[in-house]
Amino acid sequence: MHNVTRRQPLLLIPGTLCDERLWAPQVEALEGRADIRVPRLDASDDLEALARDILDQVPWPRFSVAGLSMGGILALALMRLAPERIERLALLDTNPFAEAPERRAQRVDDIAQAEALGMARYAGEVLAPLYPAEGAAVDPEHSALVVAMAERGGLETFRRQAIALRDRPDGSAALASISVPTLVLCGDGDRLCPVSRHTYLADHIPGAELVILEGVGHLSTLQAPEAVTQALAHWLERSSTP
Repeated sequence: MHNVTRRQPLLLIPGTLCDERLWAPQVEALEGRADIRVPRLDASDDLEALARDILDQVPWPRFSVAGLSMGGILALALMRLAPERIERLALLDTNPFAEAPERRAQRVDDIAQAEALGMARYAGEVLAPLYPAEGAAVDPEHSALVVAMAERGGLETFRRQAIALRDRPDGSAALASISVPTLVLCGDGDRLCPVSRHTYLADHIPGAELVILEGVGHLSTLQAPEAVTQALAHWLERSSTP
């Protein structure tokens, strides 16, 4: 008999107003070794309720989870809510802390601006320019994708996600209790979730591996697809047994 390698259950959680297309390079590269799902993020304006909805969407008893930006915040929430179900954890371009007071106020303005401009203009004129590395030009293909994903998500999803992020709890206190193989990855030019947040994650999660990609901004899965895929492939090979 031939040995058949089981494809590992892998959940990839996208960021705000993003969908499975954020992970398209990784899905294509890893689908031979992983059974991949990308959840919907539109069920609630409460972060914990969103996390519980994701757990309900996942068909496996145990799985590895990777999340980017809001997806990383949700991955940490899954780790707090159902640690017995998480086999590995990967946190990309994300933030373990509660929303800063000034950013909480800005979330209300973000929703109003999206309402005034419409999702396509808001995504193209406000969001897309924030995503490249500091000093880098906006990639027209990436900008078009950001707009397409935002249009598909729509204003109500954006409103719910913005409120969930605004009111989210601080996740930093639970980092020391994480005992699964953990990858922390970011671009050194990420203006939304800077390197300092990722060194904090790596310093406070036991045994975490830190990968910093040079010249990469917030959407690392698209801006450095091969490097991100390589880091995830290595992470999936790490034994999840203590």
